[in-house]
Amino acid sequence: MIVEPVALANFFTVFFSAAMVILTGATYALLFAYSRLRQRPRLMPLAYLAYFGLSVSVYTLAQAANLFNDTFWTFIVGLMLLGYFVAPHGVWHLCVATHDQESVDGHKPHDEGNPSFVRS
Repeated sequence: MIVEPVALANFFTVFFSAAMVILTGATYALLFAYSRLRQRPRLMPLAYLAYFGLSVSVYTLAQAANLFNDTFWTFIVGLMLLGYFVAPHGVWHLCVATHDQESVDGHKPHDEGNPSFVRS
């Protein structure tokens, strides 16, 4: 289960691909949320393009960091990609369900009658 250390020659590749994982993951989540929130479905392909960039970055990172040499780490990489894909969908559905429930109850979190409401 011990992973072979990253070769010094691969340091820049690991650094750059790790940074791209963060940037493309955030871009995917932001474009996904903005597309759904503003009802602009034309932005969704851009979100999925960002996810494709995330997948390429994760693959590059895993190759450079020798993570594909062990089944456990290969599973973790796959699980991470699945989580990055599913999380924005899950969060969106959770938010929609929460706000639907608020409208059914007639309770809005920013009502002045709500004791947790704080005027800014």
